[in-house]
Amino acid sequence: MNNNFKMPQKGSVTEEMARAAAENTARQTDPEQVRDPFKVGDAIVYAAHGVGRVDRIGEDEIAGTMIEMIQISFPGNQMTLRIPLAKARKSGLRKIASRDIVDKAMAVIKGKPQVSRGMWARRAVAYQEKINSGDLVQIAEVLRDLRRNVDSLEGSFSERKLFEAAQERFVAELAVLENKDPTAVLEELTETMKNA
Repeated sequence: MNNNFKMPQKGSVTEEMARAAAENTARQTDPEQVRDPFKVGDAIVYAAHGVGRVDRIGEDEIAGTMIEMIQISFPGNQMTLRIPLAKARKSGLRKIASRDIVDKAMAVIKGKPQVSRGMWARRAVAYQEKINSGDLVQIAEVLRDLRRNVDSLEGSFSERKLFEAAQERFVAELAVLENKDPTAVLEELTETMKNA
């Protein structure tokens, strides 16, 4: 038995990746959005939960202290999240990706899959961290690398679940950006992957 395998501390790598993705998106936005980055009704991406919508921004009293909070609903998984607005970007909350980022992600999907012969447990952890990073390009890497096994008999149940999670995140963000029905976006993405 190999005792060299160590699981990363819960959330440590994923949180760093989420912060990096949020900072990357923040650098690409215009200065006016940085001052007031989120508005009620905006579609946003929270790294660990995917695409949501800002329901409310306002002050709430917590433990006797008034804190400006942002409330986000995630209709896909029937969840509502409230976080302090001051910590929103640090926690991985960001606006929907720009067209440039989507184009880079699509180029990654069309690329040649990176075949790794390492232990599946390690690869699965790495894929899950990429999905939870919220970075569209990293999610595209998961789609690229796992697409070869999904339609064949070689793919395992866990590979399929990771592929579907990455696909769901990618399609949800792209559907909001392009203002299209997620089903149509999924069909286009599937066709792109088949032709890659």
